[in-house]
Amino acid sequence: MNDDRRAGERADFLPSGAGEFEERAFERAGGERSSILIVDDLPEKLLVFGAVLEDLHQELVFVRSGVEALREILKREFAVILLDVNMPDIDGFETASLIRRYKKSAHTPIIFITSYADDEQTRRGYALGAVDFILSPVVPEVLRTKVKVFVELHTMQQRVRRQGDERGARMAAEAAMRVAEDNTRRSHFLSHASRMLGTSLDVASSERDLLDLLLPRSASLALLLRTEGETGPQRALLGSIGPGEGDVAQMAMLPTGGLGAALQEALAATLDSGLRLTLDEAALAGFNAAAFGLPGAAVLRSAVLVPLASARRKLGVLLVACEQTDASSGPRDWTILEELASRAAVAFENAELYRSLQSENAERTAAEAKLQEASRRKDEFLAMLAHELRNPLAPIRNALELIRRLAPPDAKLGWARDVMERQVKHMTRLVDELLDVARISEGKITLTREPVDLKAVIEHSVETAQPLIDEHRHVLQVKLPDSPVWLQGDFARLSQVVGNLLHNAAKYSGDGGRIALTLTVANGEALITVRDHGIGIEAALLPHVFDLFAQGARSLDRSQGGLGIGLTLVRRLVELHGGQVQAASEGSDRGTEFRVRIPAISVVQCPPGPGTGAALLARTSKRRVLVVDDNRDAAESIAQFLELEGHEVKSVGDGMLALASVPVFMPQVVLLDIGLPGLSGYEVAKRLRGMPSMQDTLLVAVTGYGQREDRQLAADAGFDHHFVKPTDPRQLAELIGNWASDQTQARPGGATTSRRLGPL
Repeated sequence: MNDDRRAGERADFLPSGAGEFEERAFERAGGERSSILIVDDLPEKLLVFGAVLEDLHQELVFVRSGVEALREILKREFAVILLDVNMPDIDGFETASLIRRYKKSAHTPIIFITSYADDEQTRRGYALGAVDFILSPVVPEVLRTKVKVFVELHTMQQRVRRQGDERGARMAAEAAMRVAEDNTRRSHFLSHASRMLGTSLDVASSERDLLDLLLPRSASLALLLRTEGETGPQRALLGSIGPGEGDVAQMAMLPTGGLGAALQEALAATLDSGLRLTLDEAALAGFNAAAFGLPGAAVLRSAVLVPLASARRKLGVLLVACEQTDASSGPRDWTILEELASRAAVAFENAELYRSLQSENAERTAAEAKLQEASRRKDEFLAMLAHELRNPLAPIRNALELIRRLAPPDAKLGWARDVMERQVKHMTRLVDELLDVARISEGKITLTREPVDLKAVIEHSVETAQPLIDEHRHVLQVKLPDSPVWLQGDFARLSQVVGNLLHNAAKYSGDGGRIALTLTVANGEALITVRDHGIGIEAALLPHVFDLFAQGARSLDRSQGGLGIGLTLVRRLVELHGGQVQAASEGSDRGTEFRVRIPAISVVQCPPGPGTGAALLARTSKRRVLVVDDNRDAAESIAQFLELEGHEVKSVGDGMLALASVPVFMPQVVLLDIGLPGLSGYEVAKRLRGMPSMQDTLLVAVTGYGQREDRQLAADAGFDHHFVKPTDPRQLAELIGNWASDQTQARPGGATTSRRLGPL
């Protein structure tokens, strides 16, 4: 490091005359209260500042923006202003610039609070008349001491101003200038120290940087004792500087056993207690740079030891020694040294953590790279294999078709042709499954989402799997709801899911077995269950049954066939639809049950029988329905169901969007959630009822609040009906249909029905 630059950037933490001025100002205070302005947009930080400064017994004024700060400055005079640099409306620097434009606050001391202050920020702040920068998180003693100085200075200035004592005012100004210079020097030093210590994440470099910060102006000799854990080995780094102005600091690692018994005892006491310790010349006898082969003072007369500790553990002790005693050098302010030690401890721990993480990350990265490369090669191989297997299948199928058309009729030839056709179909199915798995792994499969009736999906899948079921003489029992079951999905892929489960059940059940397929709907989910009474799944295999190529123990003949791909494909396709699949088995020869759960809208009721055509027409008449719910899935599922019922539906996520949609969409029915962000559902309902166009609108509360008082609040807000979540969409559709029918019947000549349909 350049010697001249180092001398300019370091700060001597021995301020001249600061303690004497503080005592004199405190005696003159006389119990008078000054005002302190604290500006920060975070309430938790304001709370911290209040807790730190309340012991000063002054008037604390808290504001959360630069605009509020300017208003307060117009009202009163402040002894000091604590100003956050980063604020949302106007930042701290802009606020300080505006503060300086007012005559009353042109010279009010400003202390900037910031989490980071580089050279540019520091120059800008001091150009605006800042007296100090304090890095966040603040050290309570440092903040309280600095603010106290300016409060007492302000009190003194007020007294002097009232008494007309020009001499006292001049002395106060000079003292304030000295304090400001000391604070500026401290701030520069700590800012430079933070940057220097935080630049390198190498532990050894950070240790040397710490000693280099202290030598030569703040100390003649510095010793850093580091520990490895609470009881681990210790190492010592000694730094010293020669008597000449051009000398640079020299450092050496020392054996801790050579430090002397008295000094070792003092270091251990500081490390154990975590408190600062001062040593005199007697305790330092024989301890100097020359004893360890370094240039420097032969006699050290005073020293201070401060602990290096983070929030988690003790990292060591810092010793700073000088050639002068306290009496000859004036009052010492060791607070800055303790703060430097605290920042150094954080830097050391960060460097150690970084070194540990580097090692762990290197090992983890290497392992992940190997896994990713293996997975990539596997996916590429599967895709290549599937494509290559498709090439010979096409001509084989074409050749079989030519044989069918051109070969003469012959029973044996027909039998051979049928065998080949069955095997080609089986091979084609295996290749298709292999290709699908490869596409999903590579992210190349996209679903064609559209309204799909699961009943139709299952009927199509049964038709596809029926030849294999008949071949093994299985009995298939299918149980479906009487009404359609709608969801948003891909018909072909859902058919593939059910078909694979049926093929799996048929393959792993002995001839003449029983297979049960059921579909039910509850709580917004469709449940597809496929149950067989076949060979079952071993307990060890059950957790891995959906893994790629996973198969149970097979006999040598592998009579069931397959590659272990079908169930993997089932799981991945179900997950693409937002669902999940589970397998259950009581063990070998106890059968297997697969359960597929997929989000669905609901069961759509069958239309009424003959004779209710008028009611059906009224219930299915188109209405404009506005759905307001911050739960996107809930809003969209209700909207899709009502669209299937024939209504025009719009869904929004909060009350303000609902109010903005009314003039354009003109809803006839509003389904409104109560617990909305911003405006509550009650407030939205009141505002809707205040619009002339919404007086006769059907207003329905759909909410999780179902107590008696909640229903009364809904009634008072203007709701017509109150439903508690989870709500059956069929009930909502029925309510809208009945309301539409009542509206139609009650207005034959343009008359308007009553808004209230019944009790909530």
